[in-house]
Amino acid sequence: MYRKFFHSIENLSDKDSLSLNTVIENLSFNDSKLIPVITQDAESKEVLMFAWMNREALEQTLETKRMTYWSRSRQQLWVKGETSGHSQTLVSMAFDCDGDAVLCLIDQSGAACHTGRPDCFYLKVDTEKQRVLISADASKT
Repeated sequence: MYRKFFHSIENLSDKDSLSLNTVIENLSFNDSKLIPVITQDAESKEVLMFAWMNREALEQTLETKRMTYWSRSRQQLWVKGETSGHSQTLVSMAFDCDGDAVLCLIDQSGAACHTGRPDCFYLKVDTEKQRVLISADASKT
């Protein structure tokens, strides 16, 4: 059903708008009722992290402007920064053309990664040497 909805809106003009609730109703949550979220720094556009949201986390994020995710390991809502103090404030949210991914632009306070690094993507692949390099040091944050 979600694909039909998102396919039906492909040709809307830039001046059209849709009810947020209608779009959320048609998002493609997976079998675990989760949707992937890419979190990006609003200013630099650097990708900071990847996480998951359930509908409650998505709605709470929109309501509070504090990034709220679903922790698969703890099986509970996780408000970024609640324990670490490294918080994320929502600047904007967008959905992809299939309704199966969320992009959040945020203001980051402190480190984005639980390791203390600025972002979660510090394991850089060197294809020539067939190695993975550690690119960011937690002590620099």
